[in-house]
Amino acid sequence: MKIALPSRRALALLRALAASALPLFARAPKRWQRSSPYVVAGVFVVVLLPVTINVLTHDYKAGGGWAGALGVAQTVPLLLAVTRPLQAWLIIFAADVLGAVLIHSDSAGRAWPWPPAVIVGYLVLMAALGLRETTRRLLGVWLVTGATGVLFEVFAPGGSISTHVLLFVLSGVMLAFTGALRSRGETARRLAEQETISEAERAQRTLLEERARIARELHDVVAHHMSVITVQADSAPYRLTGLDDAAREEFASIASSARESLSEMRRLLTVLRSEGSGDSGGERAPQPGVDRLQQLVEATVRAGLPARLSLATDLPALAPAVDLSAYRIVQEALANVVRHAPGAATRISVTCDDRHLTVVVVNGPATGRTSPLEASGTGHGLVGMRERVRLTGGRLDTGPLPDGGFRVAARLPLDAPPALDSLT
Repeated sequence: MKIALPSRRALALLRALAASALPLFARAPKRWQRSSPYVVAGVFVVVLLPVTINVLTHDYKAGGGWAGALGVAQTVPLLLAVTRPLQAWLIIFAADVLGAVLIHSDSAGRAWPWPPAVIVGYLVLMAALGLRETTRRLLGVWLVTGATGVLFEVFAPGGSISTHVLLFVLSGVMLAFTGALRSRGETARRLAEQETISEAERAQRTLLEERARIARELHDVVAHHMSVITVQADSAPYRLTGLDDAAREEFASIASSARESLSEMRRLLTVLRSEGSGDSGGERAPQPGVDRLQQLVEATVRAGLPARLSLATDLPALAPAVDLSAYRIVQEALANVVRHAPGAATRISVTCDDRHLTVVVVNGPATGRTSPLEASGTGHGLVGMRERVRLTGGRLDTGPLPDGGFRVAARLPLDAPPALDSLT
């Protein structure tokens, strides 16, 4: 059986109402803030309930049973307004309309259709509605309130004091004020969420840029070895005597595969460089290593940073990836010192044991004042260090020091892992 369109709309409205059952301030950080709406609603119920019953009984001559039932229906649902304000409004508004009908004949010289206690409770209800419901629903509630008051005005008893305009104006002001607060809070929440998303995207973009830059640099290292393989395979038949035809074909196949792989790597490098810097020509200078750290430190000292290098004299021949990573880590650490701690005394130490190369860069607190541009940074430095250390299978330790300085310590294995090949 098909459901009529009005029935489907009613079901959709009920589902929407059921989905918005979180209490007011449910996401507040402190417990007392989360419970404050219940406390406020409870205080109004405790105050308004006896006042409403007393006014209906003595001023409007309502029977004790009717006065009690109306008093409960007009005040107790304020507790429901904390979680479901629209349902609470339906109950309270229906009770207020019924009360206005019952006290019609005894309202001469008194407020009608809305007694003062009803107006106070209704404004509390409007505050809960404004903090939870959409602008469209708030406008609907306000217009229904005003239309009902105008309808009652047609049948107003003689000598009564009309209050429908007062309630219409005050409820509109309350809805506008609390609705503006809700809109402002939602805007602030969306901005915070967008900032969080933007920060995550920025961090991911930075990581990808660093990986691409490292891949471009490692390409030169791997390409050198591939070129050596190609030359050795091509020259083997001329250097080695007594090779049969099968061996010559095997060397030719090795040389062909090496040349094809080298061509694919160069094609990949062209893509990476064109995407990263717009320069398809690439850099032609050889990649630096530990042997050029002294030149790097001297250039840093000339730039105004007091830096001192301690380089072990018994360093073994390092794998190209480890050699390049050690140089780049020191370079990026010094760049961070210049940016975040200008003038700080800096010590660079490069030592080696049987299995690992250890690089330590320690700087003291800044002696000069950092500008906002220097303090902002791009986030590439530490990200690049972590990626280089991870790709070589090493370990990185970074963090501030008690005296206000900063420490960068990298421990790189002397033999780079085979996983580096996947980057090229």
